[in-house]
Amino acid sequence: MHEISLGQLVLSCAGRDRGRFMIVVKILDENYVYVADGTLRKVENPKKKKIKHIRVLNKKSDYIAEKLKNKRKIFNDEIKKALEELVDLGGNETSSQV
Repeated sequence: MHEISLGQLVLSCAGRDRGRFMIVVKILDENYVYVADGTLRKVENPKKKKIKHIRVLNKKSDYIAEKLKNKRKIFNDEIKKALEELVDLGGNETSSQV
């Protein structure tokens, strides 16, 4: 299991958004995080997810992580762009499977 951090790429494994890639925008505690994908789940209204319902992937957006650490506003377009860079066009995670 990877350590979850801000800007981390995750894959939803349960719920309506199952199979969607998202980025961690806030860590609540050891059980919950807030995730957004910039499309269905906007930055203004992120989805609260149980950590056990997501698969933590071995990639993160340093740009998003840096902005969040510095308490700067992130935008949906930035989330979408980060997801495009982290996930290949086939919809698969590009690094070896975890």
